[in-house]
Amino acid sequence: MPIAEQIKNALASSSMIRKMFEEGLQLKKLHGAENVFDFSLGNPDVDPPPSFHEVFLKLANEDEKGSHGYMPNAGYPFVRDALAKKVRKEQNVNIDGSHIIMASGAAGGLNAVLKTICNPGDEVIVSRPYFMEYKAYTANHGAKLIEVDTLENFDLDINAIGAALNEKTAAVIINSPNNPTGKVYSKEILESLASVLLAHGKKTGRFPYLVSDEPYREIAYIDAVPPVLCCYHESIVITSYSKSLSLPGERIGFIAVSPETSGKEDLLNGLIYATRILGFVNAPALMQRIVSCLTEEKVDISVYARRRDAFMKVLDEAGIEYLKPEGAFYLFCKVPKSRNQGAENREKILDDRAFAEHLKKYLILGVPGSGFSKAGWVRFAYCIDEKIIKNSGNAFKKAMETW
Repeated sequence: MPIAEQIKNALASSSMIRKMFEEGLQLKKLHGAENVFDFSLGNPDVDPPPSFHEVFLKLANEDEKGSHGYMPNAGYPFVRDALAKKVRKEQNVNIDGSHIIMASGAAGGLNAVLKTICNPGDEVIVSRPYFMEYKAYTANHGAKLIEVDTLENFDLDINAIGAALNEKTAAVIINSPNNPTGKVYSKEILESLASVLLAHGKKTGRFPYLVSDEPYREIAYIDAVPPVLCCYHESIVITSYSKSLSLPGERIGFIAVSPETSGKEDLLNGLIYATRILGFVNAPALMQRIVSCLTEEKVDISVYARRRDAFMKVLDEAGIEYLKPEGAFYLFCKVPKSRNQGAENREKILDDRAFAEHLKKYLILGVPGSGFSKAGWVRFAYCIDEKIIKNSGNAFKKAMETW
């Protein structure tokens, strides 16, 4: 029997990130892991903080009766209360546990949100480059993703977003710090976006939700990532502990809803219902209890900062341009012009796929910007051993000599 057309089409253009990661595994078998410079997958390798292991062992040893059973679909009330205190401080809003819905990672949270707010035929606006799974998540719930360009420095283009708004717009998704660019949106940019959304809502009667995907909030090299919930009343923040505590495989995160949201009760009940019927049922019980004890903890960000600086030095010496990241653990690099400007090379001068294939000859793996809807760029993840980053220098130089 054939599979669904939607899935069949999706498989044909499946994630470039995973494709490059799988190719990297094959190259490591052939050449040895120490000789392959794999910057493809954003899989955090910094260990969780010691407090995580302490709490994990403590709760596992206690193993209270019923601790592995069902709880309310929204999560344990005491966990939601603990995380509301954290959100209150970060987002500068008066929020309580009723505004928190525990989620199976940020991906689970995003799908619950889109299921709740989207009607078939609705539109969701996103600025490119962006994490391409947003397109699949939006399609999951009958909506269409509308892409707009950013400014040259990868800040949000508020005018472009405003021009894309219409009566079908259910939401605008932002991601700060951004994957793949590492860009952090300023308070001024967020306030400008809020003004445009407010004006649109007053004009049409439909206020789009501002959905902020924030798994990298605590991986930032600036003083603080500006809050979203206090900027705009129809805002929703989704986050996870995949990066901040290096727990991507544990699938634990949460949704926080602005206390000023209109129709708040319906929205919260919808999120709880969506969590259940999408098959998550509830976020993992043990991980909920663990993160409620670790609201002030995060991984050692200085490790990522050192790696960023080491990688920028490698790229500088190779002559590759990039945007200096303000957060996350990616360097988004411009495809360099070919040294040979002949007609036969004209097509590949800014071809990110061709450049990524060229780098593979030197055992360097990066993800073409096309995988983030931004041709002409390549993403490198530096959540890997600093020694590999430094050792990649000669390979990058040789690759550039023959490009």
